Amino acid sequence: MFNTASFEGVNFYEIDWNLKGQLWAHDPVISKEGNCWYVFHTGRGVQIKSSEDGTSWKAEGSIFQSLPEWCKEYVPEKTEESLWAPDISLYNGTYYLYYSVSTFGQNTSAIGLVTNTTLNPNHPDYEWKDMGHVIHSTAEDNYNAIDPNLIVDQQGQPWLNFGSFWSGNKLIKLDPKTMKPQEGAELLAISSRMEQPNTIEAPFIVYRNGYYYQFVSFDFCCRGVDSTYNIVVGRSKDITGPYIDKDGVSMMEGGGTLIDAGDDRWIGPGHCAVYFSGESSLLVNHAYDALNEGKPTLQIRPLYWDADNWPYLKKS
Repeated sequence: MFNTASFEGVNFYEIDWNLKGQLWAHDPVISKEGNCWYVFHTGRGVQIKSSEDGTSWKAEGSIFQSLPEWCKEYVPEKTEESLWAPDISLYNGTYYLYYSVSTFGQNTSAIGLVTNTTLNPNHPDYEWKDMGHVIHSTAEDNYNAIDPNLIVDQQGQPWLNFGSFWSGNKLIKLDPKTMKPQEGAELLAISSRMEQPNTIEAPFIVYRNGYYYQFVSFDFCCRGVDSTYNIVVGRSKDITGPYIDKDGVSMMEGGGTLIDAGDDRWIGPGHCAVYFSGESSLLVNHAYDALNEGKPTLQIRPLYWDADNWPYLKKS
């Protein structure tokens, strides 16, 4: 599979997702190779965590030891080594990890790409290869090139969806050879709240039972227990949209069916990823733990689907 990493034989609904260990994470994405699970998330050099059972997590260091050299051309003001919002996909036998280079609150940003043939740091072939710049935005643009996500459509065509605030989230067709935008590819709009600040970001598209589902985060992250992040979804028969919510409202007009707004402990859930194994699926995101000083914390939960093929979480 593509941006739904291979979990063949795993029934997510039979696992107790009571996580423990080193759970600090922001903007997490998950994958599995062999018997080991891996989470990649925002942090110094793109942070990595691993787990042998999906519930007990440990830190595995980072991908980059310093900022990639190419970053200086597109985001010259970037000085600290925190890289944002990675996305991991297995495509044609290669792992593609897209990530964001930006400074908070600005749209002078870029998306980069690294590849690997394995996620196992102990494998002799383990090596992240820097493929450089993918797409960028400047202060003159009306979009922000962060929060990437790879989706391969049902015809085998890869696309990159991304975005944060400004005019909303975007979609662009990729060249299957380079996994970077095709020459002359049109930048398509796929979701917006039609207001300023346009508090929408982190699109993640998956395909299931005839529909492409676009999950996004509304409102504000990164404020600890004062965060207002929440996860919503819409769907479309075509990858390019229009994406419509359960009430028939377009995601280009602020639509989005609520998946999770958090609770008294888990504040501001957001920046989610969705993964499948057979008929079962997972929602992976961070939330701010009110019982732990509002620190961003990894959440992994089963995602269910109703009779009309709309996703939902069961209340704990």
